[in-house]
Amino acid sequence: MPWGIIGVVSVWSQVVGQPEAVAELRAAAEHASRVRFSTDEPGDDAEGRHGGAMTHAWLFTGPPGSGRSVAARAFAAALQCPRGGCDACQVCHTVLAGTHADVHEVVTEGLSLGVKEMRAVIERAARMPTTARWQVVLIEDADRMTEQASNAVLKAVEEPNERTVFLLCAPSEHPDDVSVTIRSRCRPLRLRTPVTSAIADVLVERDGIDAETASWAASVCGGHIGRARRLARDEDARNRREAVLTVPRSLRSAAEVFAAADGLVGAAEAEVVALTGERDEAEREELAVSMGAGGSGKGVAQAQRAAKAAEKDLVAKQKQRATRTRRDALDRALVDLAGYYRDVLVRGFGAQVTATHPDRAREVESAAREGSPEAALRRLEAVLVCREALETNVKPQIAVEAMVTALREG
Repeated sequence: MPWGIIGVVSVWSQVVGQPEAVAELRAAAEHASRVRFSTDEPGDDAEGRHGGAMTHAWLFTGPPGSGRSVAARAFAAALQCPRGGCDACQVCHTVLAGTHADVHEVVTEGLSLGVKEMRAVIERAARMPTTARWQVVLIEDADRMTEQASNAVLKAVEEPNERTVFLLCAPSEHPDDVSVTIRSRCRPLRLRTPVTSAIADVLVERDGIDAETASWAASVCGGHIGRARRLARDEDARNRREAVLTVPRSLRSAAEVFAAADGLVGAAEAEVVALTGERDEAEREELAVSMGAGGSGKGVAQAQRAAKAAEKDLVAKQKQRATRTRRDALDRALVDLAGYYRDVLVRGFGAQVTATHPDRAREVESAAREGSPEAALRRLEAVLVCREALETNVKPQIAVEAMVTALREG
C-alpha cells in the first residue's frame, strides 16, 4: 500500500469529529516523511528541514474531551509509521500503547508537572532516534507545567534537535494555560467539541455499545468522549451523575444543604478510594519487595534507610495523585451542576439551543417556571465560583458548603 493511502482503519480513526485537524496533521506527517536531515544522503525526493507543512513544535488546544492527547498520539504514530499511520504495524501499536522507544509521553498524575521530570525527558529526546526517524515528546498536560518546567521546555523548543518534535496539549492558548513565549514558538492546532452523532457512532462501532445507550450517553456527556464511554459502560458513573443532578431540587432546608454538601464531597472521596486504593497498596508492596523487605545480613541497615526514603517519596506521589483524583471528581460534579443551571437559564429566556442535560427536560422546564432567569444566573455563578475556589486550594468541604448555601438562597 503506497504511503498516504490509508484504508478506513487508521490511527486517524481514533480522532473523533475533527476532520479539519486530521487533514492538517496528515499533510504534515506526509511532508515529514520527506524531510532531509543533516545525516541523510542527498536524494531527489527529499525536502529541506523546514520544507513543507511540518514543524518541530505543535500546540494542541481544545475543550475537555475534544481529544487533544488522542490527536497528538495519532500524529506521533503517523510520524513514526512507514505508511503514515496504518494502525496495523508494530510501530503504530507501540506508539498508541505508549511503549515506543522514540516517543516520550509526559503524563502527570499530580497537580503540577515539575522541572526535574521535564529535564529528564528533554535530555532523552535530544538524542538520535533508536528505531524511527523522529524523537517525539508528547506533553499531555502542558497547562500543569510549573514555571521552571515551562522554561526548560521553552529552551528546548527554541533550540530544537533537527529530529525532535514537541507535541504540547492544553485546554487553550490563554497565558494561564501556556506561556506566551512557548505558544509563539508552536504551531497551533485547535480542536472543537465533537458533535453528538459522532460520539454516538464511535460508542457503537468501536465499543460495541447498543445504539440507544450510546445516543443517550453522547447527548449528556458535554462533548467529552471519555465521559460518554464511562456513562455508557459504568453504572457507578451513571449513579454519581444522577445524585449530582438531584441536588438542585433537594435544598429545601438548612439540613438538606449540609447533607448535599456532605454527599458531593463524600462521593468524591469514595471515587478516590475506588480508583487509587488498590493501586496504592500494590505500589507499596512492590516497593517493599524491590527494597528487600524482610532481608537480613550485611547491608540491611543501609537498605532500610534507602527504603524509608523511597517510601516517603512514594507516599508523597500517592497523596498528589489522590488530591488530583478528588479534585477531578468534584469538578465533574460541578460541571454537571453548571450544565443544569445553564439549561434552566436558557429555558427561562426561551432560547432554542441544545440542552446540556436533555434527559432532564421536564425538571428544567419546571425550575424555569418557578424561578427567574436572574436567580438561575446567580446559581450558575455560584457553581463557577466553587470551581475557582477549588483550583486555589480552598478546602472542598468549605467551598461546596458555600456553593450549596448560595444555590438554596438563589
